[in-house]
Amino acid sequence: MERSRIAVAGASGLIGSALVRSLVSDGHEVVRLVRRAARGGDEVCWDPERQYVDAAGLAGCDAVVNLAGAGVGDHRWTDAYKKTMRDGRVLGTAALAEAVASLDTPPRVFVCGSAIGFYGHTGEKAVDESAPPGDGFLPELCVAWEEAAAAAQEAGIRTVFARTGMVVARRGGAWGRLFPLFKAGLGGRLGDGRQYWSFIALHDEVAALRHLMDTESLSGPVNLTAPQPVRNREITAVMGRVLHRPTPFAVPAPVLRVVLGEMAGDVLGSARVVPERLLESGFSFAFPGIEDAVRAAL
Repeated sequence: MERSRIAVAGASGLIGSALVRSLVSDGHEVVRLVRRAARGGDEVCWDPERQYVDAAGLAGCDAVVNLAGAGVGDHRWTDAYKKTMRDGRVLGTAALAEAVASLDTPPRVFVCGSAIGFYGHTGEKAVDESAPPGDGFLPELCVAWEEAAAAAQEAGIRTVFARTGMVVARRGGAWGRLFPLFKAGLGGRLGDGRQYWSFIALHDEVAALRHLMDTESLSGPVNLTAPQPVRNREITAVMGRVLHRPTPFAVPAPVLRVVLGEMAGDVLGSARVVPERLLESGFSFAFPGIEDAVRAAL
């Protein structure tokens, strides 16, 4: 992509900050959406819960990327926190979609964050982007999240939904919490360990997001996961081997349900998701295997 002006919501998060670093290092102009008064031309004020965006600040942007939203694994899923997760994603996406649709010259692409939580529990079955949504809180959230981008789609803006898996990173996100446990020798499988986890290295996540921006043929949902999901017990073995630590522990399902509450269902559930459309579009993974991804994170 030629030097471009790109707006990023969620620029301070794990994925957003890595994306911004990558874009800036390649000479692109990045505009960050911030929840306070803008302090310069590289910031745009917005308030997702109030559905406010200073649309004028998005003028001249070639792409808008929305990665904002409270972390799914940051807190127990109380009713209040589920509302926070939903409002930040759904209301924020709707506000951004309406803002870009209102511009005289809209961006050529709107990349909207989503998640493989869309599919719910897939068991042993591998699913691609053609699969329907699953049941439960996360699938319902992802459906509403994607539907909130309707204004951009109706305005004719190429809109892509990045359904991201578990991002393997040393700091931040769910994996950032696993590394300290395994380094301390306290890591182990969760439940029976047979559930599939669909992961992606942070490096590949950023590269894939840029691929979505660059590839004119892509719109709609695209799974951002490594080609081969692996079982939790395999991940446990790899983490122990790479970190040179024993992995003797196993956290029984009943204990996870007590500790995590409703979220435990998704930790114990199996998500065997494959990146069919990403591969078909010519994307090449730098770290396709779980051991590759873990070593890259370190």
